[in-house]
Amino acid sequence: MDYQQGDTIVAIATPPGEGGVGILRLSGPEALSIATALCGGSKVKSLAPRHAHFRRFHARDGSIIDHGIALYFPAPHSYTGETVVELQGHGSPLALASLLTEAIALGARAARAGEFSERAFLNGRLDLAQAEAIADLIHARSDAQARAAAASLEGAFSQAVDGIHGQLLQLLALAEAGLDFSEEDLGDAHEQAIADGLMRLEGQIAHLLKQAQQGARLARGGRVVLAGRPNVGKSSLMNALAQRESAIVTAIPGTTRDLLREEIVLDGLPVELIDTAGLRAATDAVEAEGIARARNILHNAQLILLVADASTGWQAEDEAILRDLPEGPRRIIWNKLDLVPVPPFTPAGEVAIAVSAQTGEGLDVLHRGLIEALGVPGDSCPFSARRRHVEALENCLHQLGAARGMSQPGDVPELVAQSLREAAVALASITGRMDVEDILGEIFSRFCIGK
Repeated sequence: MDYQQGDTIVAIATPPGEGGVGILRLSGPEALSIATALCGGSKVKSLAPRHAHFRRFHARDGSIIDHGIALYFPAPHSYTGETVVELQGHGSPLALASLLTEAIALGARAARAGEFSERAFLNGRLDLAQAEAIADLIHARSDAQARAAAASLEGAFSQAVDGIHGQLLQLLALAEAGLDFSEEDLGDAHEQAIADGLMRLEGQIAHLLKQAQQGARLARGGRVVLAGRPNVGKSSLMNALAQRESAIVTAIPGTTRDLLREEIVLDGLPVELIDTAGLRAATDAVEAEGIARARNILHNAQLILLVADASTGWQAEDEAILRDLPEGPRRIIWNKLDLVPVPPFTPAGEVAIAVSAQTGEGLDVLHRGLIEALGVPGDSCPFSARRRHVEALENCLHQLGAARGMSQPGDVPELVAQSLREAAVALASITGRMDVEDILGEIFSRFCIGK
């Protein structure tokens, strides 16, 4: 990724489509001069910092494009740390496109996805974990996700990382002292201080890792796939869980021909429900394609619900489907409990839940089972996180364990120090307090234009 901070970037910062307000955002050394030209040039009063000014927005030929509010934020007191100007007009896609074209003609460059947040990071306004939290907040699909992302944006995760990182550097300095004064006997107290520090840091990292795993799980959401032979009630169960008639339900086998998706929220966790075509020998090409898609999506599920018909009991087709399921968490769901007094025999080693999609019986038990199986963090999740954060903490914990294993009398002290250095680098990669050009492109490319 090419970081061009000497130029001025521009983007529409509001979602595509019509709306009450549309925002054009400029950042860079020429942001004020370009915005001034768009607002009428020298013919109007200059923009005062952090004040809302009513302005008409002009094209280069003098015609009026729109009118609205102009806001000027001088560097370094802005989102990006550079000079920033926002022109807030009406949410007309045509007017915004015209403003964007005029700004580019006046010398600005169209911003890349995530470039405003990228510049905020490079100018020290945000660290990497906070920058990623912005994207998590924008894409939050539940209150719990939004609260966790907001906590990360406010620095809850970064502060925890920085606190441990500071202790780790102190411990590294202590280990380095043993190398610098290797000809002197620093005594048992020096070795004990390193051992105690390693044990303390391992406990802190393990606790933070558990929180990060919860945060990553919450940010990622869940995916539950319903599988089974035709006419066992998968679509009815999908409708009951989604609490709306999203799937067509008939007595005709093979009604569901494609993947049907709905989203529910379980204890704050958005969960994508996917109803699949009944698994059997297909009767036509369309059903065959639906069955092929069903088998493919099963490999990407966090939890598989194998739906079986309680009124007919466990069939050979059910057994064949069970054997073909990919490895991973699964539950057998005995549906149509309204037709039988007790659920049938469940295959050994499998966990079963009995429900009636028709009457709603057992759905509360199924909800609790889904929460347990998915490991839903609930409202207690202190911050949002990413998979890379979890991997960095796991690496840090591994390096600390390696250092502790090599800190016994007679071991090579250089290896202890090296493991501590690698642990510090792994931890620093979370917030970006290191050379991180190799991962910046991946992170910021996932942002939307204008952020």
